[in-house]
Amino acid sequence: MIKLFQSFSLLVLLLSLALSGCKTQPPTQLGVETGWGPDIIPSLVEGDFGLDPRDSGTIDTAAGMYNGRPMVRDLLGDVFFGFDSYSVSSTERAKLRAAADYLKGNPGDGLLIEGHCDWHGTADYNLALGDRRAKSVRDYLTTLGVSASRIETLSKGSLDSTPGLSKSEARQDRRGELIVLQ
Repeated sequence: MIKLFQSFSLLVLLLSLALSGCKTQPPTQLGVETGWGPDIIPSLVEGDFGLDPRDSGTIDTAAGMYNGRPMVRDLLGDVFFGFDSYSVSSTERAKLRAAADYLKGNPGDGLLIEGHCDWHGTADYNLALGDRRAKSVRDYLTTLGVSASRIETLSKGSLDSTPGLSKSEARQDRRGELIVLQ
């Protein structure tokens, strides 16, 4: 009788464990435990990703000017990022040390950092990611002793990307472009 009771108890225990894994879990509620509070949701729904409005009159691409200063491209190397990342990798830091050395040696020059993304993702998401990439590069340069007042950031998002490329082919589009302002 005891063995039958133990077997029955074991069967009930195993059955309850098996069935407890089959429950449908309710949707996760937004709140403190997720890090996504109700204050952030309206801004995401409205498409506000924390970006400052762009003053369209500051760039004159035909004349190669930004805020009245000549833009010199390709003097400093671009900083490349991994897919969906805005962390400056250790392999890209030498480029930023060279950029910091250049700026220290040319105190009259400034720097415009354009944040670029590949075509994957929505336009709004890519603008926000491009902004984070540009600011990440700026922040790293300031740790190297470059004054933040000499650095401007601009997100281009996926505006200049090549559509249809695979994630590995689109590597060149995921960058922070360093443009010297004279």
